[in-house]
Amino acid sequence: MASLPPYNVGDLGGGERRRAPAAARNVGAIGDVLAEWLPESGLVLEVASGTGEHALAFARRFPALEWQPSDPDPLALESIAAWGRDGPANLLAPVPLDAAAGAWPVERAAAVLNINMVHISPWAAALGLLDGAARALGPDGRLILYGPWFEEAVAPAPSNVAFDLDLKARDPRWGLRTVEAFAAEAATRGFSLAERRTMPANNLMLLFARPDR
Repeated sequence: MASLPPYNVGDLGGGERRRAPAAARNVGAIGDVLAEWLPESGLVLEVASGTGEHALAFARRFPALEWQPSDPDPLALESIAAWGRDGPANLLAPVPLDAAAGAWPVERAAAVLNINMVHISPWAAALGLLDGAARALGPDGRLILYGPWFEEAVAPAPSNVAFDLDLKARDPRWGLRTVEAFAAEAATRGFSLAERRTMPANNLMLLFARPDR
């Protein structure tokens, strides 16, 4: 399906500052929800920052927060750093971070944000995201995700079904996940699904928090 976007930063062509068309389309809508869900202060760890366009935009929009971008891909880290040269002081230098790793370079955060990763990575990366968030977040910490999901009681959009099939054709370990399966794994790590927000283009934003906060 040639109309679907690429899934790796290396697919976005040359140049130091790589651009993902979806980032320009969704940055405003994601930012509006983040304005409600993010804490007033502290460090936000963005896991899988991709090109770095979101990190720059959100650091500018939320100047009271420290913004820590990360990615496991060296090409992504180069792009994030390039965009960051125009960034404010609260935008930190990117760090290499593999969500599935047993230890992360950032040990504490007020919030963990993950945009468009869970469906284009092995399930082990999603579980690693939960494990890392459980280590990094305190009692008031928030785990926030954005992307396309399936839901057991909701008929999937045809475009998401097609997207899921295309992803699995590219890599059988990829594919859209169900909110319920992810939430069940989150619960074993001390998180509950606090809010679900419908987003444009058949995406969702999910807010996970400690249930006793």
